[in-house]
Amino acid sequence: MSDNAPGPSDQGTRERVAAALIGALFVGIALAILVSFVHDLSAGPVLAAVVIGGLGIEALLSAARNRRCLLSRIGPLP
Repeated sequence: MSDNAPGPSDQGTRERVAAALIGALFVGIALAILVSFVHDLSAGPVLAAVVIGGLGIEALLSAARNRRCLLSRIGPLP
């Protein structure tokens, strides 16, 4: 009997890859915010970049450490 369902380790690998990709996306968005507002470094854009970049870096580190990231713990938002 052949069971083609993904195993628990395969599911964990997919979650790690997804977390790493989303983390890289968030870091890229943070860099884009900083580049877009390079001449207007007021508190708003810098704070947004720090928060988004921090979440992205945390997701990358969590994927490397095989832990759930903060973004996955938030759950579905309304």
